[in-house]
Amino acid sequence: MSAIIGQKAPNFAVSDWVQGAPTNFDQEKDHIVLVEVFQVNCPGCFMHALPEAINIYNKYKDDGVRVIGIATAFEDYDKNTLENLKMLAETGEVIGETKNALSMYGQLQQGKLSYKIPFPLAMDKLTKTDGKVSEDKVMQFIYGQIPEFDAQPEEYRKQIIQRVRDYMKTKEYSAETFEKFALQGTPSMILVDRKGILRDVSFGQSGNVEAMIQKLLNE
Repeated sequence: MSAIIGQKAPNFAVSDWVQGAPTNFDQEKDHIVLVEVFQVNCPGCFMHALPEAINIYNKYKDDGVRVIGIATAFEDYDKNTLENLKMLAETGEVIGETKNALSMYGQLQQGKLSYKIPFPLAMDKLTKTDGKVSEDKVMQFIYGQIPEFDAQPEEYRKQIIQRVRDYMKTKEYSAETFEKFALQGTPSMILVDRKGILRDVSFGQSGNVEAMIQKLLNE
């Protein structure tokens, strides 16, 4: 089941919880849930998205807002691993491009994060791919990214279909939560209201997360 904004949010998929008690959307009745989806090897996730999510957590945890971090992998499979997520949760140590970027900006203390992630952390459910790409899967991915795809010129549609097919063939793993919510990259945010309805899915830093949460709190 794919996620559709305005409808009941399907549960996200997790292979392992590395911090906090296991939960899911159907267990968070009467709570607003913010899921921050990131990759361990993603500088922007650590410089902007996770500090923003921590701020939301600290500010609204007593008002019925739950924040959950899900680490995924759609590239750099050797770095975006469960082992590196566990190391992050246990020691604050970061790796790869994240470590290089945070070091450059003076945001590490003895090679570790200067902040502790206080909310539950889990690993997206990754499944090894077999290299076979069905047309249905290609089109499902495209419609998730370009809802008005059918209205585009034919040549453009052909190019996009081929590009997506090639991309899918190179993927070593399929990340279930990432694909179920048709995420475009990391960091991404999934926002679900008190009734379990999916209200927003956004890629990058929108800057209006807090405003959306305040609006949901007032509903």
